[in-house]
Amino acid sequence: MTSPQHPKHILLVSGLSGAGKTTALKTLEDMGWEVVDNLPLLLLDRLLQTPLPAGHAEEERPLAIGIDARTRGFDANGIVQRIKALREKYDHDIETLFLDCSGAELERRFSETRRRHPLAQDRQAADGIARERELLEPLRRWSTNVLDTTTFNSNSLQQEIRNRYSRERLSDPVLTILSFGFSRGLPRNADLVFDMRFLRNPHWDDRLRPRTGQDAEVAAYIAEDPAYETAVSQIEQLLMTLLPRYTEEGKAYVTVAFGCTGGRHRSVHVAERVASALRNAGFSPTVSHRNMESAPQDALEKRRAGGPEPKQ
Repeated sequence: MTSPQHPKHILLVSGLSGAGKTTALKTLEDMGWEVVDNLPLLLLDRLLQTPLPAGHAEEERPLAIGIDARTRGFDANGIVQRIKALREKYDHDIETLFLDCSGAELERRFSETRRRHPLAQDRQAADGIARERELLEPLRRWSTNVLDTTTFNSNSLQQEIRNRYSRERLSDPVLTILSFGFSRGLPRNADLVFDMRFLRNPHWDDRLRPRTGQDAEVAAYIAEDPAYETAVSQIEQLLMTLLPRYTEEGKAYVTVAFGCTGGRHRSVHVAERVASALRNAGFSPTVSHRNMESAPQDALEKRRAGGPEPKQ
């Protein structure tokens, strides 16, 4: 008798109601995943032990399982313990994705769709959101990946899920090096954030202000800061240590963000340098510059104590 074939990759998808779980599961299904929603975890063993249908013996589709506070017998701490036990029992990758979202945005979404929150049928949506957040906190804290969908619409969430979980990329962690401007808000999904505002600021050089951190003269200007080489080299060494450990822990998606005031000069240059160092070390980062094309604004920048930046 042939032993049942278990999926090589299992993704548990959970999160707050209204944060996009249905969209995420539908996208995974469109990508060729086998998807089961709201399965009581007591039945998970039975699902994994069920053989594939005749004629599908060679098919190795990854499995996505949706679970939330509405699932029968829901217990976040119990789910954590059960997934740990399943990881030991089955020699396969069992990963978790938690979809989070700000309370204000969730209230707006429920108001627009005129849906009642599942945990607040006779009360305001805010009450249900708070209750659900409390119930799910142990699962959120333990999840392999937490995705904040506050700024996502349906299309951008679908693209994010495709980027993270395309079947061709399951075995390789997705590494993103991001530059951004603190004055324009912190990136929501960054795993590590490094503040580059201690470096000398090209914004205050009239010749360099219109350029970006990808310009050679801007890079040279920043590199003249006495703290530059020591600080950036130490960051590179730290990442060389951390990234393999993240991979060992099953993180499929890692975003390293570098910020400066406007997001056009210092953060862009350091992001490019670090990405190059990581490529030379065998990693495959994608570089994204969130605010590089934003217009320079004196009101956003801060001069160092003691006066303006020196001119070249």
